[in-house]
Formats: sequence, structure tokens, C-alpha cells
Amino acid sequence: MIKNKTITIITGNYFPEDTAIGLYTYQFSKYLVDKGYEVNILTAFPYYPQWKIWEEYRNKSRFYTEILDKIKIFRFKQYVPQKVTFKGRVFLMLSLLLGTIINSFKIKNSDLIICIIPFTFSIIPGIILKKRMKAKLWLHVQDFEFDLAFESGILKKNNFILNLFKKTLFYFESYLLNKSTIISSISNKMIQKIEEKSKVNNLFYFPNWVSSININPNSYLQHQYISTSKFTLLYSGNVGEKQDWLIFEQLCSLINDKDIEIVIVGEGGYLNSLKQKVSKYEFVKFYNLVPFDQLSDLLCSANCHFLFQKINVLDTIMPSKILGMMASGKPSIITGNKDSEVSSVFDFQCGYYFSNNDINAIHQQIIELKNDEMLSRIVGSNARKYVLQNFSEENILKNFEIKIKAELVEK
Repeated sequence: MIKNKTITIITGNYFPEDTAIGLYTYQFSKYLVDKGYEVNILTAFPYYPQWKIWEEYRNKSRFYTEILDKIKIFRFKQYVPQKVTFKGRVFLMLSLLLGTIINSFKIKNSDLIICIIPFTFSIIPGIILKKRMKAKLWLHVQDFEFDLAFESGILKKNNFILNLFKKTLFYFESYLLNKSTIISSISNKMIQKIEEKSKVNNLFYFPNWVSSININPNSYLQHQYISTSKFTLLYSGNVGEKQDWLIFEQLCSLINDKDIEIVIVGEGGYLNSLKQKVSKYEFVKFYNLVPFDQLSDLLCSANCHFLFQKINVLDTIMPSKILGMMASGKPSIITGNKDSEVSSVFDFQCGYYFSNNDINAIHQQIIELKNDEMLSRIVGSNARKYVLQNFSEENILKNFEIKIKAELVEK
């Protein structure tokens, strides 16, 4: 342990958000505190995935500081759009950028600054802190928000003005990336993309992780959302534009088995639209997200998981929700681009990956799993074994701290 070292983390999402980036950032922050580091957080008010500032925070002052688990958290009450559009996301980012810059001057000492991407604009206060503190700047890329906006169709037009804007945006992104000392990311293909975008050669593979204890099919209780009398397909997470809900609608139109039920547990910008589009299917049930301490019960209670991603989007990451799906010991059915990082994982008989949107084949695979309990057990067991061998929390966070020690020794 390197004593008396201070790390400042800049992120758009943090605890008490207990999904995706908010959850992972909280977990590795707490890990660092347990190892003896002092940790400060510059972040927003919790708002994800509901896209509303959480009720318990709404009446707090615009700048709010709290201490949780020995971590000092500086928050700014950011603008949150009522409708999730590219314009709304930009205003959210600009709002949070302003608040984070102001909060950054409350940091009196820091040896390392870690900026979590997406929230690309967080690099700007990171650069300011880097210069003020003569510290190292570490960028951790969970996803590239600009790439996502263009690839997923949030920005649908294709004209001269938009193309010029796109080039300018990516130039600015590369400029910011090149100001860092270290860049890490959660997949090998994302590392390759960083090499294309940046001249920084100090790159580090820092994937998301899963705990064999937190998601455990050997010690779960049947969750109230999941019927024991049905074969349940489960989706849990953000209901957004990135997923391919058109394929989901087509799947619903093929299901005529009264013993099959689909449960969607989530929040997000596309939720209300999806509810309307599948309202005629009584076997589709919607529920609010569960607290993290119920996640294992939920995931392990289902018979099969699904995640439909748009096949025209090259997802260079391993979505964090897939780790939990696999750790549950249940099979998963996933669609996506044939060159996605996820597709290579499912070569190990850990589940079923479709890159051609063959809805009939997807439907038949569901029927086969429903009718063959032994097949489901084998595939689910393979998935859990693979994910714990390659994405275990203990090993990943241990390697993360080793890298931090090496960087701080060189400072």
C-alpha cells in the first residue's frame, strides 16, 4: 500500500445509483479506501436510469457534499432532460461540466485524477486538476458517448452540417484524450479504438467484473417478479435506444405458448414507448428495477436472459449486464454485431449469439431451452464458469491497484 495518497474520481454517475457505471465506480472507490487511499468523488446528483433526480436528493442544495464509506462526495445538481435526446444529453453534459469545474476547486490535494467516460467533458476539469495538483490523469472509458450517438441513430440525419459537426466533435475528443497520462477501458476492442483515437501509449485493460458471492445461483431465493409455473425470459437494466426493441416486438408476435412469460425489469428513456407497443401481449410483464441486494435473486430466478442489441452498431464493449446474466448460471440469448466483443465470448458454449436478426431461429432456440432442462443447465453452468474465470472481482481490482501503485511510484 502507498500511504497518504489521494485519488480524485470524476464521474457522471455514482452511488446510490446501483446499476452500470454508478455501481462499478462505487465498488472500486470503496476498494481503494479499504486499501488505505483517500478518495474524493466529483459527480452529479443520482438520476439514472430513471432520468429524474432521485426523490431523496431533490430538495438538497445545488452544491451538496456528503461522506459515505469514508469517501468525500462533491455533487452538483445537474440539468436532467425530460426527454432523452441528443440535445438533452448535451445540455446535461454541459450542466455537469460547469458544476464539476466549480467543485474541482474544492479539492486541495490529489496524486491521481480518474475520469470516467462516458461523460467525455469530465476530462476538462480533470485537466484543470492535473495542472493544479501536478498529478497524473487517468481516463477510464466505459463507452464513447459520441460514437454511440451516431451509431445508434440518436443523430439520424446525414448532411454536410452534421458531418462537419461530427468531424469537429471527434477532433475535440481526440484532443482531450491526448491530455491524459493513462487510458484504460473495459474490452480489448475498445483498447483498439482508443489507439485509433489517441496518441497515448500507456493503455490498460480494466474490464468490468462480477462477484461470485453477489450473484450466486447456489444461495438465491425465488424472486417475487418471476413465476415458478412459467418459463421466464428476463431482461433487467436500462430500457434505451441502444437496444433493438423492434426485434423484441417481432419475438412477442411469434410466442403463442401459454407457459412462456417475459419479464422486463428496468427504467429508461424508451420504457413508455415499449410498454405501449407491446401492451397487447399479456405475457409481457414490466417491473421497476430492484435494489442491488435483490439482483442475485432476480437473475437466478429466471429461466433464460435476453439482450437484443442493434446489429448495425459495433459494440466494442462487454455490457456489464451480461456479466450478471452469465454469473446467474442461466442461459442467455443475445443479438448484436457479428464483430462485437460479446460474440467471441459465446463461442465457448456460454449462450446463444445471433448476428443476423433471424427471429425464427431466436424463437426456436427459446423453445428448445424450454423443452430441454438439461441443455439449459449445461449452458448456464458453462456461462458462470467462464465469467468467473475471466471477470472475477478479486483479480480485476487487484490488478487495478497494482497499476495505480506503479503509476504513483513513477510520479
